[in-house]
Amino acid sequence: MHLNLFSESSEALDMTTSDEFASLLSSAKDLSIPHSPDIAYRSSNIVLRHQRFHFLEWGAADAPTIVLLHGGHQSCHSWDLVSLHLAQKYRVLALDQRGHGDSEWARDWDYSNNTMALDAEAFIRAMGLEKPIVMAHSMGGRNSMLLARNAPGIMRGLAIVDVGPEVSERGRKVISSFVRENQEFDDLEHFVENVRKYDPYRSREHIERTVKYNMIQRVDGKFVSKCDSNPRRAGAQAQKAQQDNVTLEEVGAFDFPVLILRGETSNILEPDAAIRFRDALPQGQLIEVPNCGHNVHSQNTLGFLDAVGPFLESLS
Repeated sequence: MHLNLFSESSEALDMTTSDEFASLLSSAKDLSIPHSPDIAYRSSNIVLRHQRFHFLEWGAADAPTIVLLHGGHQSCHSWDLVSLHLAQKYRVLALDQRGHGDSEWARDWDYSNNTMALDAEAFIRAMGLEKPIVMAHSMGGRNSMLLARNAPGIMRGLAIVDVGPEVSERGRKVISSFVRENQEFDDLEHFVENVRKYDPYRSREHIERTVKYNMIQRVDGKFVSKCDSNPRRAGAQAQKAQQDNVTLEEVGAFDFPVLILRGETSNILEPDAAIRFRDALPQGQLIEVPNCGHNVHSQNTLGFLDAVGPFLESLS
């Protein structure tokens, strides 16, 4: 049983009258996130590459477009507070990547970064987008680098959040351990408590409001992760590992502005790796956002918006 609301067909679903939207507005008020009192917010589905994908659309259809790619074991809703704010000036399209959120799980267990980059490319082309801005976090950031490498000229600019060609193995192990230990629960309170210990930057109230986007209730009553965790996916990804890496040398070919946003206490993108990434880019910028770790945009949303705002304005 799904714990959250989303479109059940090819028709877009207006989300602004839902309890979920009211909950989001409460979080925005708690965190002093500026937003318009009247905003367009819809849930939709699209078929790409023989698979159904769910996405959220915010803002006016004729505004400059931003495509959002979320991190691993997250969903398009991880961007909700950011999307709510940006929808004042932009059309925001937040995609649930394969096997995540409310998108279909892959029948062949292929969740390689390169395959997800191909999905993102298909989404941009199917939506008829002309050089959108891409904003991407962690796994989505890796996908965005592959997208830029595989489809030159497809994006106007890239804001990449706490990831780069070089990532900390220590940090990856911490995240992998948390994911492994949080697959199945008898009650949601157990999961909420585990997230509180893992993520001290977010309030309990905010975690409770977003837990419905991370878990689904199985027929036996247990709550399980909404991310496909079939053991066979590891083997499928291992076969394509060589396609999943973008090097510092390769990002030197990115002929568009790139903003790297690093969390101050990140255990994934080390400070020296972030600097090397910036220096390898022809038009690279680096901003360290204070009071947050790897999940920059959810742990310090205001700081994230302050950092990314001038970059987005420069591209509009």
